[in-house]
Amino acid sequence: MKLQKIFLITLMVLSVKFSIAQEGLSIYSDYLTDNYYLLHPSMAGASNCSQVRITGRRNWVGEEDSPGLFTAAYNGRIGENSGIGAIVYNDKNGFSSQTGGYVTYAHHLMFSRSEADLNQLSFGLSAGIIQYRLDQSRFVTNDPLVTSSSVSSSEFNVDVGLSYNLYNFYTHITAKNLLKNSGVNNDLQVTNNLRNYLVSLGYVFARPGKTISYEPSILFSYREGVEQSNVDFNIKVYSDINFGKIWGGLSYRTSLDAIDVVQDNEVQSQNLNYITPFVGANFGKYMVAYTYSYQSNPITFQNGGFHQITLGIDFSCRAKKYACYCPWVE
Repeated sequence: MKLQKIFLITLMVLSVKFSIAQEGLSIYSDYLTDNYYLLHPSMAGASNCSQVRITGRRNWVGEEDSPGLFTAAYNGRIGENSGIGAIVYNDKNGFSSQTGGYVTYAHHLMFSRSEADLNQLSFGLSAGIIQYRLDQSRFVTNDPLVTSSSVSSSEFNVDVGLSYNLYNFYTHITAKNLLKNSGVNNDLQVTNNLRNYLVSLGYVFARPGKTISYEPSILFSYREGVEQSNVDFNIKVYSDINFGKIWGGLSYRTSLDAIDVVQDNEVQSQNLNYITPFVGANFGKYMVAYTYSYQSNPITFQNGGFHQITLGIDFSCRAKKYACYCPWVE
């Protein structure tokens, strides 16, 4: 068991260019399960309804100290042109963990002559407190500089973003973690700069009188501190039914930057690759979704996938205003 823990720590160090535990709220595929606000602060209050979304994610099920993420998010409209939101989360990755909370304000500008057509530009700002923690009590080491207690540090950070929605088309630009956070690794420059720049766009293809529609989308992510880029290619399908809506799709994430990994005393280069199918349904004001991610690159910690459950409820809904099929604001 100790050997397994040592290997887990080593793997996490080797994969720092793929996923940094101290990165703020991690970016997975939550946004595809009716949860765009979790990624883009400008989407706070963009929907016709106030929303609550709760997500639980577990990686490498069956492994001790495997990574896990819990998020709870609320966003809603206040007045005609403003939105607010709040997010709390806990992200645990082996001996490292972080707990954080954000509050958000968004402003929405309508450019169309009336609300019959959707032509809206939105701006959002999130500010939050993050507590980073490193549990060293179970470290296997004789280094006198490593204590047997937990080390923690609290930091402040902000996210900013804008969104543009035109009929069935949308695009988002978001900059996350604009401020430097030293956390518990203040001697490592790679963990100080957590800035992450996101650009996404998509379009819903829907025909009048048809119950099925299609939404291709793409998300580009660039982490400044480690100079690493990822891109998600997504397809989502909706079907309107009597009690609401069912939907599902597939996402493929790939890293545009390879890293070197030692395998069987040989140095091999590989890119991070995830294949993520997801499915969900809206039952009136309730929403439920399941997401499974499979890491398909050759060298992995284990073959088990990543499981995620999302639950949601909509309330204080306004009447549908826009003559478009735009699920992210309906």
